[in-house]
Amino acid sequence: MTQTVNLPAFDWPTLQPGWVWLCGAGPGDPGLLTLHALNALRQADVVIYDALVQEAILDWAPQAEHIYAGKRGGKPSAVQRDISLRLVDLARAGKRVLRLKGGDPFVFGRGGEEAQTLVQHGIPVRIIPGISAGIGGLAYAGIPVTHRDVNQSVTFVTGHDQSGNTPSALDWASIAKGSQVIVIYMGMKHVAQIAAHMRAAGRPASEPCAVVTNATTPDQQVLETTLGTIVDDIAAGNFEPPAIICIGRSVLMRQVLDWQGMAQGEAPRNLDPLGRGLPAEAESA
Repeated sequence: MTQTVNLPAFDWPTLQPGWVWLCGAGPGDPGLLTLHALNALRQADVVIYDALVQEAILDWAPQAEHIYAGKRGGKPSAVQRDISLRLVDLARAGKRVLRLKGGDPFVFGRGGEEAQTLVQHGIPVRIIPGISAGIGGLAYAGIPVTHRDVNQSVTFVTGHDQSGNTPSALDWASIAKGSQVIVIYMGMKHVAQIAAHMRAAGRPASEPCAVVTNATTPDQQVLETTLGTIVDDIAAGNFEPPAIICIGRSVLMRQVLDWQGMAQGEAPRNLDPLGRGLPAEAESA
């Protein structure tokens, strides 16, 4: 059922003709949109949206023209240069343009490229951050990206570069050795190579891993696995992108923090998955 949500009293910014707002739509669940994003949707003349933007979100901009500009690996996709220049053309035509991107536009979303193109062409822009799937998507799976008993660092990497290959510029050995928890965007295609890099750098085959597909949506699936079995387990379960991969012991926290499972009446599988032997609030010795 569609509901009208009234924005609370605030000095909300106005989307002016000839402006482009680059906005993060979050990882999928429409409820994770920010109020600034909702304000933008209500004002836009044109919404240019990505593949991961849910249709329900577009319903909140019924007055706007909706233009699809999704980019999905291995499928016919819009050319990035064409997307950027179309934003320029629409703004020059006096449209109030909302560029709606899944997750956060500045986290592996090419938002920086599009914003730079706009500024170089004299188009004024506003950036509206969104919840990134590498944080929000894992939270919906009950996996915290940081936990003081596990990690004091977390590294976010992309699983492919502009050519579609595993990023050659990344020092995988240093990442494997230097970060306790690693979150990989768009890594399904090259998961075998990534796992091999991790193993070669000394990460054990028993290292906990998770794969979260269609994060925060009704189609979300979560695979709990290990670095040594992740490739076979993905194939056996027919898991497909879009997906977030998490490597590290924080994955174990899903055993106690699977809040979606608990909402369906499931009991926590393990109240102390890290084996602290202490209440969660107790200080370690």
